[in-house]
Amino acid sequence: MTIPASSKYVVVGAGIHGLSTAMHLARELTQRGLGSGADIVVLDKSRPGAGASGIACGVVRNNYFQPAMSELMQACVEVWESDPAAYHYNPVGYIALGPQVQESDLTAVYERHQRIGYRSDLYLGEADVDAHMKWLFPDWRAQGVTVCLHEHQGGFAFNQESVDGLLAKCEAEGVRVVSGVEVTGFTSRADDSVSAVETSAGPIEVGEQVVIAPGPWARRFWSLLGLPAAIDIRTQAGDVQQNVPMWTYWNLQEGEITVDPLMFALADGGAPPVIHLDTDAPLYADTGELITDELWGIYYKRDRHGVQGGASPLTVDGDVELDPYPSTTNVDDEFPEMWCAALSHAMSRFEGCRPLYKQARSGGVGSFTADNFPVFDYMRPNVYCVLDSNHGYKMIGVGREVAKVVVGEHSSLLYPFRFERFATGDLHPVSHSPYPWS
Repeated sequence: MTIPASSKYVVVGAGIHGLSTAMHLARELTQRGLGSGADIVVLDKSRPGAGASGIACGVVRNNYFQPAMSELMQACVEVWESDPAAYHYNPVGYIALGPQVQESDLTAVYERHQRIGYRSDLYLGEADVDAHMKWLFPDWRAQGVTVCLHEHQGGFAFNQESVDGLLAKCEAEGVRVVSGVEVTGFTSRADDSVSAVETSAGPIEVGEQVVIAPGPWARRFWSLLGLPAAIDIRTQAGDVQQNVPMWTYWNLQEGEITVDPLMFALADGGAPPVIHLDTDAPLYADTGELITDELWGIYYKRDRHGVQGGASPLTVDGDVELDPYPSTTNVDDEFPEMWCAALSHAMSRFEGCRPLYKQARSGGVGSFTADNFPVFDYMRPNVYCVLDSNHGYKMIGVGREVAKVVVGEHSSLLYPFRFERFATGDLHPVSHSPYPWS
C-alpha cells in the first residue's frame, strides 16, 4: 500500500475516534485557513471499522454518574443528531432501570441532565416505575426495580455503517485514509517529540502532530511511546496506590436472539428505546433454576435481525492484544442462559427465547485504563492519545474536541480526562453500577 512520504497530521486508527478526529480536524484547518483535509493521513492496519467500532453494540446513551462523562456525552449526542442518515443513527432513546441501591445515582444523573439541557424523565418508586414501563410495554414484568431514568435523546447506531458514513465525510474533506498499513514505531527528536511514524510500508515524516486512536490496542501503543506499564494513583482521600497496572482487559459479553425485530416494539407499534435493566431480584431460568440472587444487569435493543444486547463483562487474563477481535465472539459459557433468562424476566414476550440465541461476532475484548475512564491527552509533545477505555463507539464527538485541541484550543470537555489526574487524585466518582465503565 502506498503511503505519503510526509504529512502534517498523522492519525493512527480508522475507527470512530480516528475518523471523527480526521473529519473535524479537516474542517478546523479549512475554516481557520491553516490547511485542509489533504494535510491529514489516517492509517489502519486492516480497514476502517475492522476493530471495536465495526462490531460495537452501537448503544448511544448519557447514563453516566460522572459529571465529566455526562457533559462529554451530551456533546457526542449532538454529533450523532447532526446527521442521523449518514451515521445510521436511530434516536429512539434509552431507559436505565435499577434497584433501590441505584436510586441516588440515577437521580443525580437526572438532575445533571436538567442542568445541561439533556432531555430525560425520572420515575421513582416501584409502582411508578412499573406503571411507566407497562405503558410502554404491557408485558413488562421485571421485579426489584425502583428507579427509571428515561432518556429521550440517545438510542443506537448501526456499527459498520456509521464508520462508513464517517469515512465518506473524511474523504469528502480530502483526507487520505490508508488501509493495510501497520504502525510499528516512532522516531523521536531530542525534545521527545515524534519526527516520523514508522510503518510496515515505510516511514512517514510528521510535519505537525500525531493522533493515536488505537481502541483495544491501547497498551501496545502505550509501550511504543515508552510509557509505564504500571502507575501510582493518588486517591481522592490522599492515599497513594502503588504500581497499579495501567491497562487491563475485559471480555465483553454480548449476543442476540433471532426473532422478528418487530416483535420488540412499543405498545403503539413504535420503535422501542434501548433498555438497560439492573436489579437485585433473583434471576431464574424459564425452567425454574436459580441463576443468581446477586445484583445483575443486562441491556438490549432491537436490531436488524432480532434483539441484541449484553451483560457485565468479565476480566481477561494474559495478553490478548494480538487478536482482540476474533472472527466470532468469545462469551462466557453461562452468558447465553443468563441473558435470555434476563430478557424473559423483563418481558413475557421473551419467555422461552433461549433456543433462539445466536452466537454472533459482537462484543470482543475491551481495553480499560487504571480507573476505567478514558485518557485524552498529549503523551508526547506532539502526540495526542485518544484512549477511550471501552467507552468509545458512542463517543463520536470526542474527535470534534480533539480537533480543537490539535489546532491550539482548550477543551473543557476533555480536560477532566488528562493523564495527570492519576497523580493529583482528581479522579472520577464511581457509581453503584455493576459495570466497570460506570
